[in-house]
Amino acid sequence: MASSRRRPPGRRVWPKIRLLLLVAVVAAGGTALYPVWKAANPDPPELKVRYRTDTPATAAVAKPSLEVFNDTEKTLPLSEVTLRYYFTADDAPGAAPYAFNCVNAAFGCSNVAGRFVAMDKATDTADHYLEVRFADSAGSLKPGANSKGIDLQLFRTDHKKLKQSDDRSFDAEMTSYKEAENVTAYKRGVLAWGEEPDGTKASDEKKAAAKASAPAPVPAPPAGVLFDDFTYQGAKDPALFKHGWLVRTSKGGPGIENTWSADGVTFPTAKGSLADGQVLNLRASTDGTKAGTKQASLGTAASKFRDGTYAARIHFSDEPASGDTGDHVNQTFYTIGGKGSKYSELDNEYMPNGGWGRPGPKLDTVTWYDHETNDRVYETTKKSLDAWHTVLIRVKDGVVAYWMDGEKLFLSEGKYAPRADMSVNFNHWFIDLPFKGDRAWDMKVDWLYYNANETLSVNEVRSAVEGFTDKGMNYFDTVRESR
Repeated sequence: MASSRRRPPGRRVWPKIRLLLLVAVVAAGGTALYPVWKAANPDPPELKVRYRTDTPATAAVAKPSLEVFNDTEKTLPLSEVTLRYYFTADDAPGAAPYAFNCVNAAFGCSNVAGRFVAMDKATDTADHYLEVRFADSAGSLKPGANSKGIDLQLFRTDHKKLKQSDDRSFDAEMTSYKEAENVTAYKRGVLAWGEEPDGTKASDEKKAAAKASAPAPVPAPPAGVLFDDFTYQGAKDPALFKHGWLVRTSKGGPGIENTWSADGVTFPTAKGSLADGQVLNLRASTDGTKAGTKQASLGTAASKFRDGTYAARIHFSDEPASGDTGDHVNQTFYTIGGKGSKYSELDNEYMPNGGWGRPGPKLDTVTWYDHETNDRVYETTKKSLDAWHTVLIRVKDGVVAYWMDGEKLFLSEGKYAPRADMSVNFNHWFIDLPFKGDRAWDMKVDWLYYNANETLSVNEVRSAVEGFTDKGMNYFDTVRESR
């Protein structure tokens, strides 16, 4: 039987080596070409941002409205998302700072926080950005879902008009929602959508990841709490009404009847306020006649407040902003609600020149039982309050305590306690008109805080307020109405 010829070992191994070399060459070429291919074929974005606006290039307020789309197959918590809207600020000497507000959001403006950041490297179209973040309680977007419109405001606190034509994120032609890469979005601090002013794009994965910096999370607003620092455009600002406030223009008293006007409700900046920011200013003005008199009032539309802590930082005034002094003006922070056997009212009334036959300056702290029969109890604090003060009303277990700057002024109990849910109000009005001539009086309110769950000290209230504003939470309301 003839023996078979065996192939030499070298001839058997060589084809395998050539195959391995070919694979290595192809792999090396593919590795070298991958960045080029990847740049041309980036992964689809995890999220998208659409934008629209209804303002011209020159306007009193910028109104960007944004939508966030979840383009993944996983649920996207909104608390992981940060948005940036880029603009050029007026950097003239003494220029007023900028203010932000949420007007409307499907998940509630109480879950939206905003802050302004000056960019380290400015460009021709951006030197600042508005950074918008969301609390855990804003919820999540399911796969393929969108947030629906998040309507925002951006304006100068001196209310002068904005020039938006050189703002990177502004586009007057986008009056309906369209994808906008000049508004950037970040997921856990990593650029996930859009292009930053320096040219970094979401598709530049390594560059974007290297620049990642996740902002501190926004806490969910505490339950049963209302906070507002009065960052508004004016009495007709839609955000004011969306946030549950009513400017009184209805007929009736107190004071000079049928003289309530929106003209006296403004939101200027004021020294001594929180960060020298905006305040609620209530102006009562008159020429000494009923026809020439305007009183001012702002209150909550809902009557849903009873037990807990009411707190406001208020600047009472002993002198008019213009004209002669001597008016019997009443500068008030009070709650009111119910009717008949359920009537409830808690008052702080400051009268710098007195009233009703009693001299001033004086503060009356009053708990009402029946307005029809004038059944009430009160205490008078006889001293000037012409400065900023933190005023508290604390209600617990049928006891009402009035405090100012940490000092207890008055306590009522028994039948003199709220029997109904109430609204919260600030009024500025004339008790009478003792003389002729133009004059105007101002009462300022820095912020309002209400906590339905606890009776807090002035220091605890101040700490809570500073914590909210430090996180960009200028408004939220989680107080539920009684059913």
